[in-house]
Amino acid sequence: MRKQGLKVRWYSSVVILLVGLSLMTSCGDSPTAQPTPVAQTTVQLTTVSQTTTPPAVTTSVAASPNDTNAATTIPSGNFQNPVLVNDFADPFVFAVNGTFYSYATNANSKNVQVATSSDMVNWNLGGDALPALPKWAKLGGSLVWAPDVKQIGAKFVMYYTARDKASNKQCIGVATSDQPEGKYKDSSEKPIVCQTDEGGDIDPNVFQDNSKLYLYFKNDGNCCQMPTSLYVQELAPDGLSLVGQPTKLISNDLPWEGRVVEAPQMFKHDNNYYLFFSANDYAGADYAVGYATCKTAVGPCQQADNNPILKSVLKIPLVVGPGGQSLLQVGDQTWIFYHAWEISSSGTKTNRRLMWLDKVDWKDGKPIVQGPTTDPQPSPKIK
Repeated sequence: MRKQGLKVRWYSSVVILLVGLSLMTSCGDSPTAQPTPVAQTTVQLTTVSQTTTPPAVTTSVAASPNDTNAATTIPSGNFQNPVLVNDFADPFVFAVNGTFYSYATNANSKNVQVATSSDMVNWNLGGDALPALPKWAKLGGSLVWAPDVKQIGAKFVMYYTARDKASNKQCIGVATSDQPEGKYKDSSEKPIVCQTDEGGDIDPNVFQDNSKLYLYFKNDGNCCQMPTSLYVQELAPDGLSLVGQPTKLISNDLPWEGRVVEAPQMFKHDNNYYLFFSANDYAGADYAVGYATCKTAVGPCQQADNNPILKSVLKIPLVVGPGGQSLLQVGDQTWIFYHAWEISSSGTKTNRRLMWLDKVDWKDGKPIVQGPTTDPQPSPKIK
């Protein structure tokens, strides 16, 4: 997915959003009730080209008795988003022996961030899970993105994105560790996936279906004015090499997706296959999460007609650019971790993406995300 360290072009636009409703007598209010003051939000996007972080989205909020910046008391047994207030983009989460591990894109002087939790809500930041890059990867430049980890036998195998020196494209590497928190090591001579003729590859995800392992990824075509697609390819039993040829599953061919589909994650529910993904400009309010239903782990896949299922909330409180999702089944409940841009108390979009958590319910075979939520929610029930 588009991460820190890439040139991002923001097109000039001003979006005026009027937030708040007048009190209506039809809603049971007194005929003499006065209207609620309206909060006005201005999103200003300025045309720039830069190589670090996107410009801030500035919001101005009129005074309102419903000020959402006010402190909220969280009842016992509840949590409130975000669950990790740290620059922690593209979180991938899985559980090992009762401990939850979350891995994220480079930040805070770490190639791959890792955090641990016993309840999915309270997180402790760890060290660098991938402290050294392989010799094929370029150092520096905030170019290590979107890790995914799978336990294969006694080893923990990490798939991650880094810059390939030979092609100067983002490509996918594989590293191993004896412990889930690392330290992971990649001794490979070259990336495991690197479609240089399609702009490179990013956003790996591993899925096991019966005895077979599959690697999902996205060609980084939007780096080079090319289409983007999500692919799958079988992995060898040890997860360290590929088998056969990649299969294309979906491409960015719908209006809501803009120029990008990315961050694939295959998820199985009630023996049905769902390919979740993020789409559109990662740095803006159009970034969102959708899914496709698939016949098998290797397709064919059909995009859902109710996409996107998780998107920005452009009213107070703002939630901008949710995506980079990771779904996790805990007992009978499905949960989705994702990132969203931090909005400061002054209403300004910062350069940090924080980790959020919400429920996913299922209705008639369709996933329904209960979010983005900004008020207290019942905490996950960990058995």
